Amino acid sequence: MLARILGSTAMVAALGIAAPVAAETTLHILHINDLHSRIQPINRFDSTCNAEDDAAGECFGGVARVATAINTLRDELEGAGENVIVLDAGDQFQGSLMYTTYKGDVEAEFMEAIGFDAMAVGNHEFDDGPENLARFTDMVSFPVISGNLDLSQSNVLNDDMVPDHVVLDVNGMQVGVISALATDTAETSSPGAAIIFQDEIDALQADVDALTEQGVTMIIALTHVGLPQDMRIAEAVTGIDVIVGGHSHTYLSSSDPNRAGAYPTMVTNPAGEFVPIVQAYAYSKYLGHLEVTFDDAGNVIYAGGDTMVLDASVTPDAAIAARVAELAGPIEEAMAEVIGESTAVIEGSREVCRAMECAMGNLVADAMLDRVRAQGIQIAIQNGGGLRATIDDGEITMGEVFTVLPFQNTVATFQLTGAGVLTALENGLSQVADGAGRFPQVAGLRYTWDADAEPGSRVVSVEVDMDGTWTPLDPAVIYGVVSNNYMRGGGDGYSVFAADGMNAYDFGPGLEEVVATYLGANSPYTPYTDGRITEVE
Repeated sequence: MLARILGSTAMVAALGIAAPVAAETTLHILHINDLHSRIQPINRFDSTCNAEDDAAGECFGGVARVATAINTLRDELEGAGENVIVLDAGDQFQGSLMYTTYKGDVEAEFMEAIGFDAMAVGNHEFDDGPENLARFTDMVSFPVISGNLDLSQSNVLNDDMVPDHVVLDVNGMQVGVISALATDTAETSSPGAAIIFQDEIDALQADVDALTEQGVTMIIALTHVGLPQDMRIAEAVTGIDVIVGGHSHTYLSSSDPNRAGAYPTMVTNPAGEFVPIVQAYAYSKYLGHLEVTFDDAGNVIYAGGDTMVLDASVTPDAAIAARVAELAGPIEEAMAEVIGESTAVIEGSREVCRAMECAMGNLVADAMLDRVRAQGIQIAIQNGGGLRATIDDGEITMGEVFTVLPFQNTVATFQLTGAGVLTALENGLSQVADGAGRFPQVAGLRYTWDADAEPGSRVVSVEVDMDGTWTPLDPAVIYGVVSNNYMRGGGDGYSVFAADGMNAYDFGPGLEEVVATYLGANSPYTPYTDGRITEVE
């Protein structure tokens, strides 16, 4: 695949594609993805920024800055006669107390105020079931789309609420926007059994063909499947001109040497044409701006642009900032409570916690196990994807804990055989290369794994702390396990917990309360890793 990817911003004409013709048309695509309810500004750890740091110019993003950046660019470009659309690649929901409190109302309000043209459904749009997504679609005037959902069995969602695709009229130019959502959403969220997921590539090709038959020649795929799958889609589907993606939180840039990849990343499709793919990290920290030029047949002849950081140099929109402050008022007093302090940064980034032992994983797993150890529980397993932020050193507030653990999960206990524990670990290690959230952070257990082995056979060794003695995992022994209720119900692929867990109790205290209590009891807390998860070199 690497041979077919161009690693820098590209003028496609320079790569042997047909030169521009007189009828060329340029489209500017402004885009964000994976906002995750970061309505307020964020700090350098992607957590909600406090007022003092924001006033000092140390924070980023927030919807008021997003509004300024989009409105400024859109006004400048449209004033110069350019064509502009504004897209969101999904996951507006979940990730801060703004969502926990308002359940999507504020996301809808600010997307309307900014003026988005279309949004892809992200997996976290299903976190409160299809009912809440349906409610959200009623609150917004722009289309919320996803092309690989079969909604025929649902009595909540229908194709009018979530259409397969949309055709945008941009100054008389017809721009088709198609979409797809990751097919493992049934495992990573709560869509319910009535929402049927179809293959992304098959669904997208069908929508391209349908739009082509209508005479639409400029087609954008607005996806929520992650960059690796976007690249596979670009290679497999004929007729997609541009992919604007989300889900993997990938920072693409044409100018930053610390980028995760080029903006745009170029991949060849089955016809040998280059398809530009863009993504703009997450959490409102960046705005993507892709400039695409089409010839008179709708073929891409130029693709360039960059992500722009929304730092203190971007003045927040005053009206939106005032409204955010109003909405935050009832939340901030409770969340400002100091529950402990940390002697160092508690690392909780997705890049670390979805791939290896991390300090936040140890904290959360330790806290769970400490809470229920007296009930005969020996093992704690926490999915790395459930950890959503890093905590800075110094005082720790309840709001910071909620930002790390925003899902309102409860502590769940059950019994499981050693064979079942091994199956769970193999599941957790099965999609590390894709950055999947199922990576197992643990306590009371230590394991070694081999990333080069085939999924399903990556665990090399496992030991359990049995009353202070590390003992090899016995497939026949029944162990006490603690996790969160999402995983216990089969979330993130942990179906063995749902199928084989015995004497399950899913209604323990809130995970955020357990962690806050543990931090308070162990304050000042010193974050650490101790080698409980090791990878074969």
